[in-house]
This record gives sequence, structure tokens and C-alpha cells, in this order.
Amino acid sequence: MKAQALTDHLAENPVDDEYMLLSTYFPDKEVNSIEEMVPDDHLVWKMYFDGAVNIKRVGIGAILISSIGHHYPAMAQLQFFCTNNTAEYEACIMGLKMAIDLDVHELLVMGDSDLLIRQAQSE
Repeated sequence: MKAQALTDHLAENPVDDEYMLLSTYFPDKEVNSIEEMVPDDHLVWKMYFDGAVNIKRVGIGAILISSIGHHYPAMAQLQFFCTNNTAEYEACIMGLKMAIDLDVHELLVMGDSDLLIRQAQSE
């Protein structure tokens, strides 16, 4: 739905020769994430994941952040068409497999799919 709204907006507002770039000041441009602090997280790894579906392809991504701040990103393009929920599942599974391969013992999983997070928590 969000992708279709963006597509509709761009189709209705094409860029022409009179287009002016938006000049926006971002004081903290090096900040790339804002997260809640986890108490006593000295051994906790973090995993972020997301999946996206559009008319041409399905892409998934996950990133693991070690307890000392090292980043392990991964992205993949699925070879089958699926729903957004399935793409979210696939992204989460890819991240969990990475965590297993890296012998991670404590993992804080964060994503934007409330359904998937609640299912993982057995709620």
C-alpha cells in the first residue's frame, strides 16, 4: 500500500526543468538509528530485519550488531513472489540463521512487523 501511494504521488507530480532540490538541514546526519537502551546489554547482540515486495522483485535484509558494535549486514533477492508478511518472515529467518552461524547466545530482535514479533514471543 505504501509503495503504491508513493508511485501514485510520483506519477501525478513529475519532475520537470523547474524542479528545485529541497534544502533541508539535518544536524545529526551521522545518526542512523535510534533505539531503546537494553539494561546490562554487554553480551547482547541486536538484529534488525525487513522485507519488501514490489511488482518486480522481493528483497529482504537483516543486520546483526555485535555486543562490541561490529555490523554484519546481509541482503537477498528472493526468487519467488510472496506477500509482505512472507518477506518479513524470510528476512527474520535469514537474520536468525546468521546469528546461529556466528554462535550468538543472546539476541535482541527488532523489526517493524508487529505480527511476526508477537508470534516469536508466543503472544
